[in-house]
Amino acid sequence: MIFDVLTLFPSLFDNFRNESLIQKAIENGILEIRTTNFRDYTYDRHNTVDDYPFGGGSGMLLKPEPIFMAHADLMQKTEASKTRTIYMSPSGTTLNHQKVIELTNYDHLVILCGRYEGVDQRVIDKLVDEEISIGDYVLFGGELPAMVLIEAISRQLEGVLGNNESLLSESFSNGLLEYPQYTKPREYCGLKVPEVLLSGNHKAIAQWKKEKSLEKTKERRPDLLLKIKKQ
Repeated sequence: MIFDVLTLFPSLFDNFRNESLIQKAIENGILEIRTTNFRDYTYDRHNTVDDYPFGGGSGMLLKPEPIFMAHADLMQKTEASKTRTIYMSPSGTTLNHQKVIELTNYDHLVILCGRYEGVDQRVIDKLVDEEISIGDYVLFGGELPAMVLIEAISRQLEGVLGNNESLLSESFSNGLLEYPQYTKPREYCGLKVPEVLLSGNHKAIAQWKKEKSLEKTKERRPDLLLKIKKQ
């Protein structure tokens, strides 16, 4: 999968691309993360990308021209068959597991990162297929949300995780939160690992995990249980 990120701060993605499983996935050719600075598509001597909003209001808006040109250039160069353009925005649909899985069906995602007070509405109307938010709060820009989206999608791709079976039991994969987990030592500071997990009884362990998963979801995210009931 190819991620093309339109941003004014491409260097923010340098460490993201060069660490841990994302780096290995890139080296193994599973994914590619490319950045384009749309300031490079300005033609005035100050490389202006923003201006005051018509009708007044605080802050500055990103102008449409550089983003339109950068996006057109990307689309002209891409050989991907299924492309989707996403704008990371607090006004977007909140990201969840279902949306992440849905986006793995594309082989090319163009992710626009806003700054300041956002982008000119014409960019959204003409170029953007979907606006996505990572929560009900506001950040300086769309770069961190873009990384969240890229990582969430990437870990669902075949070969990115060492063991894809871990995807089957993690939170949200079955609509529930994941059960508590333990590792060595068996006892630490007086805190013991539940006996059932040491029993070797796979049926009992599976039942314990199921019960704890339900218990945890009921306590912390009862809304998830309501969703399951409605399905």
